[in-house]
Formats: sequence, structure tokens, C-alpha cells
Amino acid sequence: MITKSNALRMGILLVLLLTSACGAPAATQAPPSKEAPFTDYIPEEASTEAPAATQESVTGYLPQQPASNVHPPIPPNNQEPYGMFFEDYGVNPSIDTEDDNLSTFALDVDSGSYTIMRSYLSEGNLPPSDSVRVEEYVNYFDQGYPSPPVHQAFGIYLDGAPAPFTQTERYQMLRVGVQGYQIPAEERKDASLTFVIDVSGSMDMDNRLGLVKRSLELLVEQLRPGDRVSIVVYGSEARVILEPTSGADKGAILEAIYNLRPEGATNAEAGIRLGYQMAMHAYNPEGINRVILCSDGVANVGVTGPEAILQEVSHYVEEGVTLTTVGFGMDNYNDILMEQLADNGDGFYAYVDDLREARRLFLDRITGTLQTIAMDTKVQVEFNPQVVMRYRLVGFENRAIADEQFRDNTVDAGEIGAGHSVTALYEIKLYPEAYGNIATVFLRWQDPETRQVVELSKEFNTGELAYQFESADLYFQRSVVVAEYAEILKKSYWAEESSLAHVYHEAVRVSELLPWDENMSEFMELIRRASQLTD
Repeated sequence: MITKSNALRMGILLVLLLTSACGAPAATQAPPSKEAPFTDYIPEEASTEAPAATQESVTGYLPQQPASNVHPPIPPNNQEPYGMFFEDYGVNPSIDTEDDNLSTFALDVDSGSYTIMRSYLSEGNLPPSDSVRVEEYVNYFDQGYPSPPVHQAFGIYLDGAPAPFTQTERYQMLRVGVQGYQIPAEERKDASLTFVIDVSGSMDMDNRLGLVKRSLELLVEQLRPGDRVSIVVYGSEARVILEPTSGADKGAILEAIYNLRPEGATNAEAGIRLGYQMAMHAYNPEGINRVILCSDGVANVGVTGPEAILQEVSHYVEEGVTLTTVGFGMDNYNDILMEQLADNGDGFYAYVDDLREARRLFLDRITGTLQTIAMDTKVQVEFNPQVVMRYRLVGFENRAIADEQFRDNTVDAGEIGAGHSVTALYEIKLYPEAYGNIATVFLRWQDPETRQVVELSKEFNTGELAYQFESADLYFQRSVVVAEYAEILKKSYWAEESSLAHVYHEAVRVSELLPWDENMSEFMELIRRASQLTD
């Protein structure tokens, strides 16, 4: 549950920071049997035609096709990253609507889980199942939603079709999409940014501190004269290396960044504390005030427990300073702390594994990265128990909110940046021959300017379901395929009888219909790599 009180979360984080990431037990509710194994495989030669069925269950091996926009394949090195901290939030169960017909959760625009997976595969390893957050895989991709109506902060978009990965029972997939309005770059507010940069010894790698420098250079190049930048670094101690400096003086900002050198141990708590002090010193009451933390998440000097660090963050949220955490590096990486810092800091979490991802974050989506258009954003889906037998929310396990707290304005939830979209998928089972209203989706958020709470709703009916999965919206189809891939990597019991070969088969078909989307071709390459590493 996500509330202003983070005592439970802090306790969990403390335990996990002191142990290896072994994960929590998965949900114990036994799922209903819902599917038969997909028995096809893909031969060495790439083929877009459906292969012939066999009598045995095959996970499949996938063709070796070069992709110009991904790293070259790296063979398994049998040396998985060590000291990695992830948390297993379990898997959502399928819920009978007669027991509970409300599903409530906070929206989440994080995407770090997907890029962590990509980094693991590029080094020849499967990602740990604990690292997989299905919704972050889905939300890494563009969803193709139209802009919301004029003078409206958000649009709600709903569609659905038969689930392609269930065969013994007929399930439907429902996509709940939320699209925020886009702010033209010239209309973005002036930003007061405080970079808090980890320069400890653990960052002394090209894909850590070196990549931080190149990433921040991209951001600095987008600054305007009205923007201001401060820089705090921390190793064994924290210090200011750049006082608030106008975005017009890019040379001074870049010189400070280029001169960063690794030093000492990792006093994260001191760095974050000083960073927020600098943010308040440079506070712009009419603009954006954001701390951007760049780190591998390690804390080994000073107060290393998460309680003190999270308290530092939550103290400044009420002051209007938001936090973006950007993760770098693999060995000794603390995904838990980086994600929860962003959640508590009313911001978002990203993981940068290469310069292309840095461009995506700091160049292509700079306005959404900096400017928040909605705070404490929550969704509640009310399923019609006369039509829907049961439902399962795919992902968002650590973003659950009690149904009765949906309209409680003191409950902390998700923050959405300008132009950002969020997608949630549901797997639903309808009663035979049922028709009419499937669900009503309620969206609730607080305007960061007026502090006014706004609520929208939209209904979805059986007549709006596509008759076949292949005839549904292309972006919907891709979301379902990506979610199944994530559930397989997560080792979800809902995907136990599924296979990467089946996922790849569907991905090939979708990819041919999205030839302009380079993320899709990269995704197919990632499926191939994962298949090579799967027993």
C-alpha cells in the first residue's frame, strides 16, 4: 500500500539492504488452470509463417538475426552480477468479482525494470525473476494513444480482445490507458535542477560515472537561460561543486561535470541531504524544482539504512521538490532503494544502460522528465459482476491501494509528467453469453498548480471488444505480447505453460505491422537472447 506513512516499506527495505536479493515468497493462492502449452518452435532460418505443431512442449530456440540498433550478441559468461538488490513482490492473483469487484492502484511511469533486463541480456545473463516488474516492461513502449481533449489533463482509453496465450479457457485482455497532455517545449516552466551525483569508488567504470557524464551533458544542452543547475557530489562525504548556475552558462556546468572523478566510499544519505538543501537554496517558487540522483544505489558509509534516507526525501516533498532517480551500473546495484526513493520523492525511477537510453530520457522526453502535470494519480476499475466472472491485474503488485482509500486525498500515489502515458493490462473471464458493461474506470489526481483534486471516469462494454486478437489495435497487441514475455522471465505461475517461442511468433507478426518502430526490432532481439539462455 502506498501511503504517506512509509514505516512498513522502510522496514522491508532495511531487511533487504542487509541481505542478498533472494526475494519474497510468491502469492500462495492457487491459480485456476487456464491454458495449454504452445507447441510450436521457430527454426534457425527466420520465418514469419506459423510453424507446424508438434506433440511436445517446446520452449523453442530463436533465429540469430542481426539488429542494427542493439548491442552485438554476447555469449553467456556464467558470471552473473553480484550483490544486486531486488525485491520480489509476488504475482497478483485472479479475483472473483463476487468477492471483490474493485481493483485500485497507483499509476507508475517507471521503466527501470525493462532496461535492467536489457543490460543483463547484453552481458549474457537472464535477469533475476525478482527484477521483473511487468508494468514497467509494458510502459517502456509507446502506446499510440491520442492526445486528450483540449483543456483536459488526461484522456482514458480502453480496448480489449481475446487473450492469445490462453487456449483451454477463453479469456479476454483489457487495456486501460491513461494519456497526459503534452506541453510544448517552449512552454515548459523554468527548472531549478540539483544534480546529486555518486562519485564513490563503486562508480569508477565507464558504464557508471562515465555514462553519467555523457547523460547529463545531453540534459544540459537542453537547458534554457531561465533554468538553473546546482551540483552536489558524494563519496565518503558530500560537497557542493557547482552553486546555482544559469542554463545560459552551459560551459561552466559542463566543466563541473567533466571534472568529476571517483573518490572514497558511498555516503548516500549525506549526499541526498545536501542535495535537498541545495534545492531549497535554489528554489524557484514559480518553476520546476527537482533533484536528479545519479547512482548505483549503494550506501556503505554513514547512515546506510533506508529509514534515514527515505525520511530525508519525504521531508522535502511537501516543499514542492520532486526527485528523479537514475540508476547506472550492474554489480552492487540497489534497484530497491532507487525505486523507493523515487516513489517517496514524488518522482520516477529510470535505469540508463547505454547512451541511447540517456537520449530517450534527457533528450526525447525532456519536458515530461522535468515537468509534472499530476500528483497522487490513482486508478480504480469497477468490474460489473453480472458480466465479469473474475479478473487479474497484470503487474503493479507494489502499487496496490486499498479500495476504500481511492478517494482519500492523503494517500500518496503516482506522479505523471507532461506527455507521459501509463498502461495497465487486465486478464478477465466473462460469463458465457454475457453482454453490456464490463467495467467503469475511474481516474483521480491532484493538480500540482491548483492542488485541486480531479476525477474522470469512462465505461467499457462488451461491444467494444475486438472479435480476434489479430484485429485489435496494434499497440494493444504489442502490450499483451510484451507482458507475456515479462511474465515468463518473472517465472509467473500464470505463464508456466507459455513459451518464448510463442511470444516470438506473435512478436514477428506485430513487428511486420510496426516497421517504423525500432524498439520493436530490439524487443525481438531480446526475446532471441533470452531464449538462448533458457534451459
